Amino acid sequence: MENSHGFRNFLLIVVGLVLVGVLGWALIKLVFSLFFYILVGAVLVGGGIYLYGRAKRAVTGGRRGIGR
Repeated sequence: MENSHGFRNFLLIVVGLVLVGVLGWALIKLVFSLFFYILVGAVLVGGGIYLYGRAKRAVTGGRRGIGR
């Protein structure tokens, strides 16, 4: 009786592998996209902090106070 379902079993295995592959690809794409956006956000925040410090030093004269 098991021999009569050979094509069905083969088809189920192929469909299962395709679904696992598509799901894996989507998850990998999601992880890399998330990592990219976090990296871009960190660069933007770091650049903003750098520019804020440069602007603050330009306004105050760029010297540190005595004892600092």
